[in-house]
Amino acid sequence: MRLVLQRVSNARVEVGGEVAGSIEQGLLALVGVERSDSRADVDYLVDKVAGLRVFSDDAGKMNLSLKDIGGSLLVVSQFTLYADCRKGRRPSFDSAAGSELASELYEYFVESARKSGLAVETGVFQADMNVHLVNQGPVTIILESARKVGT
Repeated sequence: MRLVLQRVSNARVEVGGEVAGSIEQGLLALVGVERSDSRADVDYLVDKVAGLRVFSDDAGKMNLSLKDIGGSLLVVSQFTLYADCRKGRRPSFDSAAGSELASELYEYFVESARKSGLAVETGVFQADMNVHLVNQGPVTIILESARKVGT
């Protein structure tokens, strides 16, 4: 599973001109699911996202987590995070999970993040979405469950 996290002062996702999800200060998480992913990958990443210290403390150091600041999480599915562009000019998405597994793990990610105490908003799975954000910093971080420490 691959996440692209962006620290935002605000973000929203629109589907068909309507706002599907919107947050103020927090993180926008673009979520890609790989064919070999499982709930264990989700559990690892939800824990990592909730505790990742990417918000500034009073001294200006990135020392506070999403939970510490009471921020929100906007979760948007994005299978194109598994685009393979090594051959030719057209991306291949062979390693991206099919829609059934991707939907199951995306929904589990959202549910798990909420159970961890985070305020969570979402996009719409498999919809054509417009994502609007103000990337604060800018801070953008890529997390991958396949690169867990100790595996």
